[in-house]
Amino acid sequence: MTPHQYADLSVSRAKFDREIAEFRSLEPAHRARGWLLTHAEFPSVFVVLASLKCTPSAIVTGVSFDYTNYDAAPPSVRLVRPFTGEPYKFSELPTPVLRALPDQQVKLPGMADGAPQFALQAQQPLMQAPGPNDIPFLCLAGVREYHENPAHTGDAWELHRSSGAGRLVRLLDVITRYGVEPISGFGVQLVPQIAFAFGPPPQ
Repeated sequence: MTPHQYADLSVSRAKFDREIAEFRSLEPAHRARGWLLTHAEFPSVFVVLASLKCTPSAIVTGVSFDYTNYDAAPPSVRLVRPFTGEPYKFSELPTPVLRALPDQQVKLPGMADGAPQFALQAQQPLMQAPGPNDIPFLCLAGVREYHENPAHTGDAWELHRSSGAGRLVRLLDVITRYGVEPISGFGVQLVPQIAFAFGPPPQ
């Protein structure tokens, strides 16, 4: 549901128009990254993201933005089905949107001093939800759902507002970098199945 517009409407529209103009000015370059802008009418933006590493190229996800009250408030960002706009449940996400964290050096018990340590690479899922059937949100500063989450009350939107954290191109870049660019191609799984074969039904 679109929230009530409490910020100056003319200001929000002007800043929304700036986001769209910035995108349009480099639209061929964005298309070359697999970004297809299909709808832009205040306060909504809809972009389809495709993976160009797949042959043929594959549509990965749609991204729905709501810029109501921008930039007194950050935009809402949802990963949605690209043909219907329906938000994915957490268990349905087509991409996990994972960000690698710095390697952690681990010394196993019993290892001699100076022995090589094991490096563990942790991953941070940027899509978060309470449960598998809930609508996930992009856990990133500059996103409305992030700043409205009680776990992030110490990281207010005002701390990021002037940095461009809610800009359309910046948010698309993050989703693409961690959710689309890691896709290397199609994976095919062949699972044998055994079932009865039936002839014509008896009379």
